[in-house]
Amino acid sequence: MSEPEEHTKQRFEDAMRRLEEIVRLLESQELALDQSLALFQEGVGLSRFLKKKLDEAERRIEYLLAGEDQEDGATGDSGSA
Repeated sequence: MSEPEEHTKQRFEDAMRRLEEIVRLLESQELALDQSLALFQEGVGLSRFLKKKLDEAERRIEYLLAGEDQEDGATGDSGSA
């Protein structure tokens, strides 16, 4: 399974925990260069996955709020007639 496919099956919270773990490992400065690069690469992939999920959630919230605004406008117009 490729890395992008792997990330799409993860939950947001799991990906966030893994990214935090990677940051701690990289900050420990006790890794070989190859290990650091591999973790960095994984972290970048997780970061992109998390950003995509957050963007999707934001669009969904905006959509829901826009629908709520339309409903408020519809009820306000009919109430004044």
